[in-house]
Amino acid sequence: MKGIIFAFLGGACLTLQGVANAQIGERMGTWQAATLTQFTGFLLALLILIALRDRSWRKVTQVKPMYRIGGAFAAVIIFGNVTSIHLIGITFSISALLIAQLGVTFLIDSVGWFGMAKKKPSVPQYVGIGTMIAGILILGS
Repeated sequence: MKGIIFAFLGGACLTLQGVANAQIGERMGTWQAATLTQFTGFLLALLILIALRDRSWRKVTQVKPMYRIGGAFAAVIIFGNVTSIHLIGITFSISALLIAQLGVTFLIDSVGWFGMAKKKPSVPQYVGIGTMIAGILILGS
């Protein structure tokens, strides 16, 4: 249950961040929005680590280098979100984002990339993704 609550919280914040970034981007520029967002996110995460007195960040050398750059994806995420929101609106943008997320995670699961356990896709998963794609096509028309 906790996982679902955190997923909903993350999804809600992703949408709210997209709206905020679009507003920042409109006034300052898209890459400026990405920079400001990344910086404020870094500050909040750092403050939480300090408040929790969490020292596990010192284990960064135990993390494979290819995973250490994961935060760099956020710059592309923010740029893509801001640009798509300006071009096609928030509802269609977030719908497309969710389809992309599901498609990539479906691929990661079925191939077993990034150390994830390989899982065989099931018919209901194909139907679910197909239904979501049909939904985004309906939204876009």
